[in-house]
Amino acid sequence: MDKNLVKETIARRVALEMNDGDLVNLGIGLPTLVANFIPKDINITLQSENGFVGLGPAPLKGEEDKDLVNAGSQPVTILPGGAFFDSLTSFAIIRGGHLDATVLGALQVDEKGNLANWMIPGKMVPGMGGAMDLVTGAKRVIVAMVHTAKGAHKILKECNLPLTAAGKVDLIITEMGVMKVTNKGLLLTELNPEFTVEDIKKATDAELIISYDLKEMRTS
Repeated sequence: MDKNLVKETIARRVALEMNDGDLVNLGIGLPTLVANFIPKDINITLQSENGFVGLGPAPLKGEEDKDLVNAGSQPVTILPGGAFFDSLTSFAIIRGGHLDATVLGALQVDEKGNLANWMIPGKMVPGMGGAMDLVTGAKRVIVAMVHTAKGAHKILKECNLPLTAAGKVDLIITEMGVMKVTNKGLLLTELNPEFTVEDIKKATDAELIISYDLKEMRTS
């Protein structure tokens, strides 16, 4: 699949996990694309940890406001009724358990719902940011990421990078499918029809439990 199509496929599927009335945080990188595909029949509020609610879709080219960016410094829009506030208030929302969901990228995630998304020993990376607060404060944690990194597994039996949090991931969505974290392991509930069950098994280090009711992966 084309790289841009891969990201759009993931973002479109994540957007379908949103529920009317939700307050949701989108992490930097791929998760920010989700704002472009929120279904028109639901009303949710998107929060950015650098200090505002009411995040809208990405601005059209040439219409960016240099003073309006998300936590990853990407240009964004803000919808009518949005509000700006300081970081103290922003993290009070996150740490206070007010987020219905957060959508984050990952370096690794494993079958126990452990998440590693902030550090690769020996390499320069941006750092933790708000990830640790988000995964412990949000009611639901969705990982949105490409399934492999240059052919290397990202969905493992056990993470081997420093953890952001242990046992906090609820759902993993990649271009290949949708996996739910259960107490028995990773349950594959949806499969992108461009791939086979064997394809996704080979691309996954963790053992997958195949749902008896396996469905075609939705994007709309």
